[in-house]
This record gives sequence, structure tokens and C-alpha cells, in this order.
Amino acid sequence: MKRILFALLLSAGITSVSMAQSAQYEGAMTKQIAMLDDYNNFNPQKLQELANTFERIGAAEKTQWLPFYYAGYCNVMNAFLEKDQSKVDAIADKAAADIAIADTLSPKNDEVYVVKSLIASSRISVDPQSRGKQYGMEAANWQSEAAKINSENPRVYILQGQSLFYTPEQFGGSKTEAKKKFELALQKFSTFKPASSIAPHWGERQAQHLISQIK
Repeated sequence: MKRILFALLLSAGITSVSMAQSAQYEGAMTKQIAMLDDYNNFNPQKLQELANTFERIGAAEKTQWLPFYYAGYCNVMNAFLEKDQSKVDAIADKAAADIAIADTLSPKNDEVYVVKSLIASSRISVDPQSRGKQYGMEAANWQSEAAKINSENPRVYILQGQSLFYTPEQFGGSKTEAKKKFELALQKFSTFKPASSIAPHWGERQAQHLISQIK
């Protein structure tokens, strides 16, 4: 009887600690994601701070993919913002290292593949003429893989639209076709429900802004 009582108390104690850790994790993630959602924080310094914090959360949690996903996302956004093209690859490498961990923890994840596509796209800016074909195809492949997993993910269509929007017409770009992709993304957003309060949900405002740029 004493053994049974001890086992029950031990189990209850473990459950209590686990719930406390889960609440602490979600609280920390919620705080950082709210900062990431604030457009005023979309600058190199703040994004780097957020990436570092997400990496620390990931190091503490070890089995959670989302901290490394967000760290990779913050780093790749910094790669796009970097004006010194000689530094872009190093920043993209940081993003790739983070997203590789997320990929290991959550294989065949469409959100992870979306960031992989972004990382490939960020490398094009270093030298569009020599890198466009290689990394453009890589970015498109990751978009395709993401769509196979979840065709309702609106971020897939935002990336497809961006590729068409920023690619010159002589190389296959089209503002008209880009607009269709952005409109499809917004349509998907109207029914999209994130898997949790801390799951990826970015992109709607970005799609709206890009549509406004198309005359």
C-alpha cells in the first residue's frame, strides 16, 4: 500500500513539474512571438536579439521545434535586410543551422520547409545573375514540398507570389500572376487556424502590402 501511495505521489509530482515547465515555455514563447509580430521590431538589432532568445529557449527545452523555427525565421529576415551582400551568406547559414534542428525535431513539416525556401531565396541577393537559377529552383522545390504536406498553408502562396513579384518578366516573373498568388494566400488566411497560440501565423499583412504595390 505504501509503495502504491508513493508511486501515486511521485507521478503527481512529475505531472505538476511538467505542467509548470510547459506553462513557463509557452509563456516565454508567447512573449517573444508578440514582439516578433510587432512591425517596429523588424530591424536587424531586434531580430538578432529575438533569434538569440529563441535559441536559448530551444536549448532549454531541447525537444521543441518551434524555438528553432522562429530563430531561423528571425535570422533569415535579417539576411533579407542586410545591405552588405558580403555578409548575407553568413546570416543565412545561421538561419540554416537553426532550421536544421527544427527539421530534425519535426520532420516533414511544411512550416519548416517554408523557412528553408526563404533561406534559399535570401542567398540569391548576393549575386542574382549567377545564383538566381540555382537558389531559385531550390526555393521553389521547398515551396512545392511544403504544399504537398499542407496545401492550406497560406505562407506557401505568399512565397510563390514573392518569387513572381520580384523576378523580372524576362526571367518568368509576373506581377499579374503574383497578385493571384497573394489573393489566394489571403483566401487561405480567412480559414487558416494555427495549430496553437504559438504556432506560425505570420504573412497576412505582408500579402496585403504586396497586393497594394501592384497597379
